[in-house]
Amino acid sequence: MHIDFSSESGSAAEISFNQFLDVDMRIGEVIEALDFPEAKNPSYKLKIDFGKGVGVKKSSAQITVHYSKESLIGKKVLAVVNFPPRQIGKFMSEVLVMGFSDTNNNIVLFNLDKEVPNGARLH
Repeated sequence: MHIDFSSESGSAAEISFNQFLDVDMRIGEVIEALDFPEAKNPSYKLKIDFGKGVGVKKSSAQITVHYSKESLIGKKVLAVVNFPPRQIGKFMSEVLVMGFSDTNNNIVLFNLDKEVPNGARLH
């Protein structure tokens, strides 16, 4: 299945507000970023601290174009934390880091304009 995430694809199908509430998106802080040479596309293996309740989770993220491993340490990221884990090669990704595609389809993370605690939920 191919999903077109480009800005030209138009908006997605309408969902209910309750469906939106089912998607648990939270802020976490990257505490480790490692190369992931086995990945099909250039990626990092991340450990992200979502604070009390969710804890530390792992993710594979295709964000190597705009971010070095060093620049990711301490960075706050938004992730979906209630998808089932997904096997990516020999790595089990537990959360989906969210970002936007630039004009070359490389992922750009967003920046918060105020500090929020790890584990804060998007609403």
